[in-house]
Amino acid sequence: MSKVHAVFGGFVPDHHVAVWACSLAFPQGGETEALKRLNYYLWDSDLIAKYFEIRNGMLGGDYSTKFGPWLAAGCLSPRTVYHEIKKYEAQRGANKSTYWAIFELIWRDYFRFYAAKHGSCIFFPGGPAGLTSVAWSADSELWDRWAQGQTGLPLVDANMRELQQTGWMSNRGRQNVASYLALDLGIDWRRGASLFEQLLLDYDVASNWGNWVAAAGMTGGRINHFNITKQSKDYDPDGHYIRHWLPELQNVPTSRIHEPWLMTADEQKEYGVQLRVDYPMPIPASRFNRPHQGGRVGGDPAAGIRTAVNIRRVPKGSKA
Repeated sequence: MSKVHAVFGGFVPDHHVAVWACSLAFPQGGETEALKRLNYYLWDSDLIAKYFEIRNGMLGGDYSTKFGPWLAAGCLSPRTVYHEIKKYEAQRGANKSTYWAIFELIWRDYFRFYAAKHGSCIFFPGGPAGLTSVAWSADSELWDRWAQGQTGLPLVDANMRELQQTGWMSNRGRQNVASYLALDLGIDWRRGASLFEQLLLDYDVASNWGNWVAAAGMTGGRINHFNITKQSKDYDPDGHYIRHWLPELQNVPTSRIHEPWLMTADEQKEYGVQLRVDYPMPIPASRFNRPHQGGRVGGDPAAGIRTAVNIRRVPKGSKA
């Protein structure tokens, strides 16, 4: 059990855990607190009724259910959550949001079945697809910049700093930082999965490794390669989340918060941030090692929109 995860066993060993454990969403571990959260999210606040509309948020305690840490630690049963939502639907009405909350539980089950089917392959570099021809980058500087939230892409950096300081990251954030590490920087996706294993409050084997192997394009199916800048504008349009976790950018206006590298020298002076000193420039595309040779997406400032890349599956035991 990691130190971060141990907070749900009754003690808080690290400062960054304490910061988040004292929040309204995660006061402490145990079944009693888990059931309080379940009751709050359904019956006290009716947040479950608008879950679909708010689920892609990143800042605050209530944009998602936050049941994950208690589910991962065994303090809350997914069946309990399911039946309580069905009870809520019977008494207060069913809608797209209540359906979607249950759908998320089904995704959780999916990754357990996926792990049971593929076994140790979900930990292999080439994943269940057996893509043994992929050469991952060993660039330690790029890894450190990603892990420490110093890539020069505000959305990635804000999410990584939140993870390091709290043990939490939104689903939207997880997809973006994983896509950038594996599909743009081309760094072994297993390093990212391992870091998440160490830090996430809601870590569990199947969900973490299943999501990472899928994000890296190692399942043989669709690959979601995210345009980080577009995602930033879509899901943090006013930049509140970015400014919260990147205080060096707190005075940067919305017109520049998602692309600070576009600031002129005069703008940098006006907003109190000097690029390359207070905040890094983006990692140049020339250092990318895209494993699937996708189009121009992700952190490239001149990128296009998110693309899906189809790759050939290599049967197990065959040569690429």
